[in-house]
Amino acid sequence: MAQTSTRKNPQAGPPFARPPFAKAYSFALWTGAFFLFSWLGQFIFQLVVFQNEQGEHGQEFAWAEYLPQFLASTLENWQSEFLQLIWQAAGLAFLYYWGSSQSKESDERMEAKLDALLKERGIDPAALGHR
Repeated sequence: MAQTSTRKNPQAGPPFARPPFAKAYSFALWTGAFFLFSWLGQFIFQLVVFQNEQGEHGQEFAWAEYLPQFLASTLENWQSEFLQLIWQAAGLAFLYYWGSSQSKESDERMEAKLDALLKERGIDPAALGHR
C-alpha cells in the first residue's frame, strides 16, 4: 500500500514560501518608479526653463551652470518634504505619548478587548483590577 502525502503538490515548497521579488517588493518598485519619473520630469522642465532664461540673456547653455541649480532645487524640495514628514511623525509620537484624545481612545478599546477576553475565559475582570 502506497503512502499518500497530505500535501497536494509536493513540488510547491513550504506553505509560507517567499513570494517572487516583484510581488514581494511591488510597493517599493512602484514608489521608486514614480520617484524616478517625477525627478526626470523636474529635470526636463527645469532644463527647458533654464535654457529659455539663458537665451533671453544672450548666454549659451552650460551644463556646469545648470546641474548645480538643478541639484540645489532638488535638495530644497527634499528638505521641505522630509521636514514635513519628520514633524508629522515626531508630532504624532509626542501627542500620542502625552495622551491626546486619540491615544486615550485606543487605551480604552484595548481595555475593553482585554475585559472581553477575560470574560470569555470565565475570569472576572473586576477581580483582577480591570474596570
